[in-house]
Amino acid sequence: MVEAVLIDLFSLPANLQSNIQGLLHNTLETIEKCSSIHVPCVYVMCCQRQGSERKGEQEFLLPALRGFQSLRRRLEVVCAHTTAAALYTIKQRLDEKDLSIIKVILPTLRKDLMKVYIDHLFTAVYQFEFEDLHVVSDCENLQISEPQHEGQTLSSQDVALIRSEIQMYLESLPSLKGELTILRSSLIPDDIFLHGFTTRRGGISYIPTLSSCNLFSSSKRKDPQVVVKENLRRLANAAGFNPEAFHRVKVDHANAVCIMGKTEPENYDGIVTNQKGVTLAAPGADCIPVLFADPVRKACGAAHSGWKGTLLGVSMATVHAMVSEYGCNMKDILVVLGPSVGPCCYKLPHESAKEFHRIDPKCVRLFDSASPYIDIRRATRILLERGGILPENIQDDSITDQNQNITFCTACHPDKFYSHFRDGPNFGTQIGFISIKD
Repeated sequence: MVEAVLIDLFSLPANLQSNIQGLLHNTLETIEKCSSIHVPCVYVMCCQRQGSERKGEQEFLLPALRGFQSLRRRLEVVCAHTTAAALYTIKQRLDEKDLSIIKVILPTLRKDLMKVYIDHLFTAVYQFEFEDLHVVSDCENLQISEPQHEGQTLSSQDVALIRSEIQMYLESLPSLKGELTILRSSLIPDDIFLHGFTTRRGGISYIPTLSSCNLFSSSKRKDPQVVVKENLRRLANAAGFNPEAFHRVKVDHANAVCIMGKTEPENYDGIVTNQKGVTLAAPGADCIPVLFADPVRKACGAAHSGWKGTLLGVSMATVHAMVSEYGCNMKDILVVLGPSVGPCCYKLPHESAKEFHRIDPKCVRLFDSASPYIDIRRATRILLERGGILPENIQDDSITDQNQNITFCTACHPDKFYSHFRDGPNFGTQIGFISIKD
């Protein structure tokens, strides 16, 4: 069942106000009478002309809205200078109400254009259906000027212009939840490496569980790729790396490692390089983003270590890749564990907990319970030390000077970090990143 209706009047000329009013009146009348749409939320998208005020734009539509009291309570006119701005504002309204099934009523000639905007600003979480905006008798002289014809695919230039419009609008938005914050380790020498761990501050993602510097998009979440890209651009500007030379692991919760410059595996949780200016990254929203640096051979790596990857030894797999590919000495490699869910909060079923208990009983608390508490950080450290990494070359939450601690519990700090464990399936993601300076 349709949850919201979007009426697209954005391209209609402002000098034909009476025609627009008639068109809107008839469309609203159809919606109100339609039994399949039970008084939905209705959004009318209009172009805000240069020099006009938002209020004035809405006022000229008021005559068409009179008489629709049942709809008026759930109807909003959204005026903006660009389609991107208007549609993104409507997306915010939909997300506030947790609505995802939308009927779009629009001029036929604008349908292909609107689909491109929707593909960029929405994800597969949302469902759209389209209906032609019918020109009724008192609007028969209304001419809609559009650059394309019905059924004609937009040119690559048209699509590029839409992308540029969206990008410019997103870049103009203010940062949320304060300034962008990057946590850095004193263990990794900053004269050789650029590195850090992000927090949730300083981006433009507005959905509560994703706000504000979410750095991952998927078909199952509400943050589109263009928003994540803008968050990454802001991070890159603040940190000083090139977002076009940015490589994130393709999470599989396993132990495969990608060697930069060689054939890329389909999925991998570790990545290494000795190329300067290339930024490697691993996500984390409870799972551990782990960074690796060898200041002698000038090589680095990043790994995503959840409970499965920890048991499969993804961190040592990343170390072995640095040793075999770049001739690194095990005793020179520095390892930093980033923000992740702590043993204070993280539970696993008893069967999974047994595997951590075999690594070391201290990795499990309340072992005899149905869901014991698990310390995936301690397990990671133990496996690294057993593999040959010096204890003093590993930084985690066991650090002596807590003022230097960056391995915070993500679940315990909702103001600073995302947490899948805490926030549920529509969770945000922070990252750990590292590169070799030019």
